[in-house]
Amino acid sequence: MRPFGALEWGIAIRYLRSRRREAFISVISTLSLVGIALGVATLIIVMAVMNGFRAELFSKILGVSGHVLIQPLDGPLTDYREVAARIDALDDVTRAIPFVEGQVLVSGAVGSSGALVRGVSPEDFRRLDFVSGNILFGSDENFGKQKGAIIGSRLARQLGVTIGDVITLISPDGAVTPFGVTPRTDNYPVQAVFEIGMSEYDGSFIYLPLDRAQLYFNKEGTVSAIEVYAKDPDAMDKLRGEIDAVAERPLYILDWRQRNRMFFSALVVERNVMFIILTLIILVAALNVVSGMTMLVKEKTRDIAILRTIGATRGSVLRIFLMVGLSIGVVGTLIGFGLGTVIALNIEAIRQFLSSLLNTELFSPELYFLSQLPADMDSVETAAVVLMALGLSLLATIYPAWKAAKTDPVDALKAE
Repeated sequence: MRPFGALEWGIAIRYLRSRRREAFISVISTLSLVGIALGVATLIIVMAVMNGFRAELFSKILGVSGHVLIQPLDGPLTDYREVAARIDALDDVTRAIPFVEGQVLVSGAVGSSGALVRGVSPEDFRRLDFVSGNILFGSDENFGKQKGAIIGSRLARQLGVTIGDVITLISPDGAVTPFGVTPRTDNYPVQAVFEIGMSEYDGSFIYLPLDRAQLYFNKEGTVSAIEVYAKDPDAMDKLRGEIDAVAERPLYILDWRQRNRMFFSALVVERNVMFIILTLIILVAALNVVSGMTMLVKEKTRDIAILRTIGATRGSVLRIFLMVGLSIGVVGTLIGFGLGTVIALNIEAIRQFLSSLLNTELFSPELYFLSQLPADMDSVETAAVVLMALGLSLLATIYPAWKAAKTDPVDALKAE
């Protein structure tokens, strides 16, 4: 027989077809194929969703909070304009934004909520692409020119306000009187509503012009900190040194790795654990291939003996059973790859369909921070999953095929 020729393929395909007495073996082979397909598809989908989560959270958290946070060490940041300008001029920096920040209680037409007020200059606000580029209603045209605030969409719904409505900010750090500290209260009309797609920010952020925020929080002539946005988020060590060199004053520099270390570390651990757990599905399916192939070899002992007596070599028998086992693995892997790819690319549409069908919220923004279910297929990871499934299928087939090739035709025919 010619290696992997038409005759060997014909015999392998014949063995893949079920006969009445081999129905149980066929059921095991089918279950093995389904198991491999489901394992590959599930692994591709979960890895894509985990990658999507990390990419979305990474871009949105750092898109709003910046890559480096700079705070003063030896006194208030009264020279924040000069410091920000020197840092902004660095080649590795896209923008350096001074801001004032404080916690408040905000109330509207139908409700109240805790919120984080951030004061930035109108020019810097327009440089915050993640916010100024995602305005849902209204406009930032009059931001800084007229008294007003820009708030997140979820916060606007919670307060029951829209463009032109007035919100009331209440800060506990008010004026000190003989009767104690009186809360500071001020009213601001809503100029615009933004939605960046992350519930933590859409439900708690309020932007005020820098001068009004300084006045409200008693920080005239100073800011809370400076946020720096880098061209390369992975080159933090180099950037920290450059910032320290041009600042010309002692500063406390905190980069995104320190600020979000536990959060992103938890995502990496969860992703790796899910990969290991879901790989076990493919491994169990591969073990089913071993059992099914072993039973097939036992059932085909007489056929193997006849093939050997008419001139088939051990290599031919080995190749025939390798093709039988690998056919199950390859077909299952391809089905799983196709199914996983289709679902991963349409995961948000599928989520919305299931939510409407079951009349429930399958992906709560309050729990998962994001308003949509993200998926980001990585070609290298997907190829690794496919190759791993094929490799496990090959390993599962080697022993039964080797066992078939070792069959002694004389002993097999005597047993018959």
